[in-house]
Amino acid sequence: MPVPDGLFGTRLDIAVSRMLGVSRSKADDLIAVGQVQIAGRRSTKSSRLLPEDLLSLNIHEHKVSPEPPAHEMGILYEDEDVVVVDKPVGVAAHPSAGWTGPTVLGSLLQRGVHITRLGASQRRGIVSRLDVGTSGVMLVCKSDLAYIEMRRQFAHHEVKKIYEAICQGNLKEDKATIEAPIAREHGATFRFTVSAIGKEAITHYDVLERFGRATHVRVNLETGRTHQIRVHFSSIGHPLVGDPLYGANPVLSAHLGLKRQWLQAMSLTFKHPRTHVWVTVTSHYPADLAHALDQLREDSKQRMSSGSSSR
Repeated sequence: MPVPDGLFGTRLDIAVSRMLGVSRSKADDLIAVGQVQIAGRRSTKSSRLLPEDLLSLNIHEHKVSPEPPAHEMGILYEDEDVVVVDKPVGVAAHPSAGWTGPTVLGSLLQRGVHITRLGASQRRGIVSRLDVGTSGVMLVCKSDLAYIEMRRQFAHHEVKKIYEAICQGNLKEDKATIEAPIAREHGATFRFTVSAIGKEAITHYDVLERFGRATHVRVNLETGRTHQIRVHFSSIGHPLVGDPLYGANPVLSAHLGLKRQWLQAMSLTFKHPRTHVWVTVTSHYPADLAHALDQLREDSKQRMSSGSSSR
């Protein structure tokens, strides 16, 4: 199995303990007798896991409950090569250790959608992902041809990915680019940060609406690092509304009824892998994000009305 995203750089014994829900001593025993190994290279309990590693587990399997389907996940576009879904919040892109909820891949397979077998077994057909807490447009490859070509397009930044987000505070510029490398935060499992030793990350944004205490923006990702939009806006002092991991104000989040970051993958533009015709697929705001946006607009109107009447 591939290494779960949150465990890159972790010691093997700690990773096994978290993945299997066993003690560190039990994890050490499994590694010592060869029941858990890093495939293709010599490994000890202190070996650090790399993103490209595969884990070999030879242990008795416990009976696992079937994955719950994501009934509310809509299909925005489908042909013989690709399927583009409208991923709801709370749905992971693919199965991973410790995740028991629905996934995009699992739900498509349960619906009888054919998915290429190219790629790691639990990530087959997936060339770009969305976080569990981010909703919107996500593409999965059905044919081998599509997987090879779309993986190339994403790797060469040829796919145009447009998001919308609401960040806290009033951005100074109507249009700007945030260019800052991103790496996993030292000692953190799921949190990332701007770091000189990180990977290149470039985020372009345009302001759509201003509400005084928050700003609605359109975001064009030139690169696709984990948590890129969340990290970049937090790094300039404007974390996304509803995102406590990166510094959101919990009072504002509660006022807007948000239980996750206001971030939506709005559209995806790509060159069709077979016809080479450009295709754009667009999503819409889910109910919780629409409600929060309406509330900000109403609050802004009330403040303007109050300001006018006090003059």
